[in-house]
Amino acid sequence: MSGTVDTRQLVDGAADAIVVSDAEGRIVLWNAAATRLFGFTEDEALGDTLDLITPERFRPRHWAGYRVTMETGETRYGDTLLRVPALHREGHTLSIAFTVSLLFDAEGRPEQIVAVIRDETERWHAERALKDKLRKLEEAQAAGAEI
Repeated sequence: MSGTVDTRQLVDGAADAIVVSDAEGRIVLWNAAATRLFGFTEDEALGDTLDLITPERFRPRHWAGYRVTMETGETRYGDTLLRVPALHREGHTLSIAFTVSLLFDAEGRPEQIVAVIRDETERWHAERALKDKLRKLEEAQAAGAEI
């Protein structure tokens, strides 16, 4: 056993999407799972900004937070699983969950952000259906109907 890790094999073999973006928000790494999740090939994604997968209505908030993170080297989401909508190449919305971590240069300045992303669209739809069912049951109970 050599003790070395083939990082590219690790990244490409991961079941979750791994997307790395630079200080300006340009995509510098896009693994095979990201292609499966979002529909964009690595060639299409590399060099583009995260607007590629960020719904337009969320972009101002996303970029404001991104800039603060790159200026300060701190993220309030480092140990938090984030759940947000995202865009697929075909135009439909996905529900994703992801974590982020920062990569720093030799001087300790933030250089890149790594996102490890999972598709939670099915879970989101199932949860929404359960909430709708619960709401209807509560309304029926409030109206005096037998459940």
